[in-house]
Order: sequence, then structure tokens, then C-alpha cells
Amino acid sequence: MMKADAATSLYTDLAETARTLGHPHRLVLLEHIAQGERSVERLAELGGLTVANASQHLQHLRRAGFVETRRDGKRVFYRLGVGPIEAVLASLRAYAEHTRAEIRELMADPMNASGKLDSISRDELLQRLGDRTITLLDVRPPEEYQQGHLPGALNIPIEDLELRLAELPADQDIVAYCRGPYCVLSATAADILIDRGFRVRRLAAGFPDWKAAGLPIEVAA
Repeated sequence: MMKADAATSLYTDLAETARTLGHPHRLVLLEHIAQGERSVERLAELGGLTVANASQHLQHLRRAGFVETRRDGKRVFYRLGVGPIEAVLASLRAYAEHTRAEIRELMADPMNASGKLDSISRDELLQRLGDRTITLLDVRPPEEYQQGHLPGALNIPIEDLELRLAELPADQDIVAYCRGPYCVLSATAADILIDRGFRVRRLAAGFPDWKAAGLPIEVAA
């Protein structure tokens, strides 16, 4: 009987965890926090929420241990809590991709009705990182790049890309990446570069998945 009670308690905890994550705004906030520490105001801006609404969802996540806080004067900053939280997010995405045909299509050809964009898997990228025939392009905002990026990646935010094309080698494959498989920044960057004659591929996953897999990252000084 005691074993049954223990199992019930475990599944009760799992159900509570699932309920905490059972809101799209909280998942969006977690995805942004996975990029690096953020203030409440910045998270609200990134998530398209009011500060009050973002704070409410963040409190739910904090009580469940998904995020931790740091206060700097009057500002409160959020970072991921302790534990395999990035792996949990990656698993949720993987399950959704498995069960929903439209998401599988998005992963195979994100924001690309023209058929111009070719993706590259994490495993293939790992094989090619040492051959010096590719340039990694991180098109996230500088604040996210500084808190962690793929080794050797060049950071050109998407809004600056057309002004900084000269920084990209024309004789190498460009691999663009951003926040994850549903982030359209890298797809937009690839379309811009392809139209200007560059050879471009898009990393099928993004920085959080790379980090969750325990692969090496760099942090800006």
C-alpha cells in the first residue's frame, strides 16, 4: 500500500508540473529565459505581454522551480532554475513535432514556401565544425549572443544583416541559427542571403537545444 501511495504522490507531482507548463505564455517565457538571464520588462517585451501579465506567469514558474530570480535595485531578473529544464523544453518540442504533421512540415521547411532553404541537422553540423568550410551565423540579439553561442559563431542581428554582408565569406557555406526550431529569424536571414548569392543552410535546432544536448558553447567576454 505504501508503494502505491508513493507512486500516487509521484504522479501528483508530475501532474502539478504539467499544469505549470500548461500555458503557452509560460513556455514562451521559458524559451526566452533559456537564452540567458532577462529582466521582467525585457521578458514582457519579448513575449508580447504586459509586465503585470508576464510577472504573474513568471511567479507560477518560480514556485515550481523552473526559474530563479535575482534583484538588482528595483529590477528583478529571471534565469533558469536548477535541473534539466532545457531538456524538458526540448522533449516537449520533440513530442509536438512527432504528433503534429503541420509542425513536422514547419521543421522540414520553416517559413519557406519558395523551397530555397536547406536545413542542416545538429549531427551534420558537428561533423563539419572542424573542417573550416562553414561560417556559423548567429542572428539573435547581441544580449542573447553574449550569454552563450555556438563555438566560433559570428553575431549579426537580423536587423543589421543587409548592412553587414561584407563580413560574410562568399566562398563558404553559411549556417544560420537563432532561438530554436520555431524561431523565424534564421529563416529570414537565409532568404536574404540566398537572394544575394550566398550558400546558406539553416540549423534545424537552435541554441537552447544545442546547449541542452551538452554540446560546447562560448560566452562573450
